[in-house]
Amino acid sequence: MNRTLRFSELRKQVPKATPKMLTQQLRELEQDGLVLRQVYAVVPPKVEYSLTTKGKSLEPILQALCSWGKTCLNNAAESSD
Repeated sequence: MNRTLRFSELRKQVPKATPKMLTQQLRELEQDGLVLRQVYAVVPPKVEYSLTTKGKSLEPILQALCSWGKTCLNNAAESSD
């Protein structure tokens, strides 16, 4: 939530996302004002992503969704035993 990440770091955080899908999602988040994309004029190109204030305001909602998802996974695992 409070870190600036490069594209490759984001890919490691979401390994099942294809580069194309991750790029599309980042562009949408940027258009919605949730993510800031900072491009540096260096060779090779350097691009960093960070949450805006608006994006950070979603933290409680994202944490609640994450908790809910973990509970669902645990319940599914327990019921399959």
